[in-house]
Amino acid sequence: DRKAAHAEFKQVMASNSAAKEVLLFAQNRLNRFYNPKLYKAAPKVELSKEDRIASSMSGTEPPTAAPGGIAGTGITALVQIRAHSQRGDAAPPPPPETFGAYQKKGEENNGVTAMINMLIQDLDKEMTVAQAEEKNAQEDYETMMKDSAEKREADSKSMAEKEAAKADTEAALQQH
Repeated sequence: DRKAAHAEFKQVMASNSAAKEVLLFAQNRLNRFYNPKLYKAAPKVELSKEDRIASSMSGTEPPTAAPGGIAGTGITALVQIRAHSQRGDAAPPPPPETFGAYQKKGEENNGVTAMINMLIQDLDKEMTVAQAEEKNAQEDYETMMKDSAEKREADSKSMAEKEAAKADTEAALQQH
């Protein structure tokens, strides 16, 4: 059914677009820390006339939107806190041996961003394929409708000719 196929196409495109948007957001967030040159800061919020008046009268900035956090809860980190227990005045043991001085890693952090890029490319390919299939299905549907209209026209013309021949035959029979 063409209507169901079109509805499925719309649903696939909407979900893929939303997924791509989330992936781009995540990638931008990662760029903020791992590749600051590619980070795109959020646009400044332009205050409406009412908000400017309210903020100038109250002396405070208008409220901002709540942060999304994990699953829209506003929680930005899952943290487990343990109560510290005092074990006397003994000095803590020395820290364990380390690998040496801290050295910033180079491009080794690109694994996650490369995976996100691959996911985005996969979504783009899937959306392109879906658009091509939708276009072909629509063209096939239009061709089928045109052919059906021509066939109906030919059938009605044939029916009219047969009825005319039948009427002529009946008239000829009645004359005998």
